[in-house]
Amino acid sequence: MWGGRYKLGPAEIMEKINASIGFDRRLYAQDIAGSVAHCDMLVAQGILTAKDGRAIKRGLAQVKAEIESGKFKFSTKLEDIHFNVEQRLTDIIGPTGGRLHTARSRNDQIALDVRLWVRDTIDKVEAMLQDLQAALIDRADEYSATIMPGFTHLQTAQPITFGHHLMAYVEMIGRDRSRFADCRARLNESPLGAAALAGSPHPIDPRKTAKALGFDRPMANSLDAVSDRDYVIEFIAAASTTAVHLSRLSEEIVIWCSAPFRFISLSDAFTTGSSIMPQKRNPDAAELTRAKVGRIVGAFVALCTILKGLPLTYGKDMQEDKEPLFDAADSLELGIAAMTGMVRDLKANPERMRAVASADYSVATDLADWLVRKVGLPFRQAHHVTGRLVGIASDKGVDLDKLSLQEMQAVEPKIDQTVYRVLTVEASVNARKSLGGTAPANVERAVGQARRRFLGKAGGRGR
Repeated sequence: MWGGRYKLGPAEIMEKINASIGFDRRLYAQDIAGSVAHCDMLVAQGILTAKDGRAIKRGLAQVKAEIESGKFKFSTKLEDIHFNVEQRLTDIIGPTGGRLHTARSRNDQIALDVRLWVRDTIDKVEAMLQDLQAALIDRADEYSATIMPGFTHLQTAQPITFGHHLMAYVEMIGRDRSRFADCRARLNESPLGAAALAGSPHPIDPRKTAKALGFDRPMANSLDAVSDRDYVIEFIAAASTTAVHLSRLSEEIVIWCSAPFRFISLSDAFTTGSSIMPQKRNPDAAELTRAKVGRIVGAFVALCTILKGLPLTYGKDMQEDKEPLFDAADSLELGIAAMTGMVRDLKANPERMRAVASADYSVATDLADWLVRKVGLPFRQAHHVTGRLVGIASDKGVDLDKLSLQEMQAVEPKIDQTVYRVLTVEASVNARKSLGGTAPANVERAVGQARRRFLGKAGGRGR
């Protein structure tokens, strides 16, 4: 490809370090789509003849078919996907294939290919995240009244419902989707037409290619067009945040499946056994999803490190953006798919959840709130009274509702028999009807709202 300037071929090590076809072959569909749009524009502008345009498009269709059928032979000597496609096109239609590169450089070509690939990937991830939300919403609907302990510091805090807990992740994933949507909106400008860095002397029409490829507009500055990789950083940043959310839910699944908790179980489909302990059922799908965040965040750091010191415009360093991008996207898609499967697969153990929710004086806050509402104590005084009653119950080894009225009145004389109505986990969760609260009625309502907000569907019981 460099015969006009270079007399000798590259050293073997140079060929190895320079070639990117081992990973950028994934861009073939985007590369060919960009070439078709570029070809149509060249014909429309009179830069190519209609006859040449038809030959080029026919040849590109054949190249694509060969790649997709597995017949295409990629060559490291041709460095990248661009030269591999162009050389095969020329083999098929002859020297006319060389006209396709008129008014175009590999710099704006790769910038276009990666933009198209990230945009396609965002659309795929968006659909997968919506499916994960649907799974979470369905399970939240099913378990809207199932009581479980709510934790702070991984210590029992207050009773909540399992449905409410799952709906928290629906909200998180909703924010993840919005971040990807924002990234997509910002990247949706076409760099094609910037050529190497300075634009083209040919009478090209970048608006035509931008429209043909579904972009909102062409990029306004040719230097920015070929050097910008903000959208890759932004995509991986959004992927990192999503992966953190997947990791947090994975961690909870691991905990919930453990013998001391026994809140949920996963079937054989999402667990593995032990090579030595026949009784084991390991939540490996959750553990591996939890681990994916390391790879994705690592990709973010790697790309920022690659780009941080590059002057405008293009440097071959930028070839190194693709492997972390591809790995982050692959890891994210696998993690989302695994999590969606686990959510649909898991089975709750309501009896065990309720038993743990009832322990460790989880309704103590309800007692303090009752003292404020019914007795009129300032909250700090109510907190103190409740603390004393918890201490007495703890010394006796009983729950709060097992203290006699006389024992309670010895600490606060104004306590009456109605206090026992708030000292159950059912009363606790049902009382929390404030906006965003855990009451089953709230969860059912939130499920219906979430179906409309995130899935575009009418709600179930909560509508």
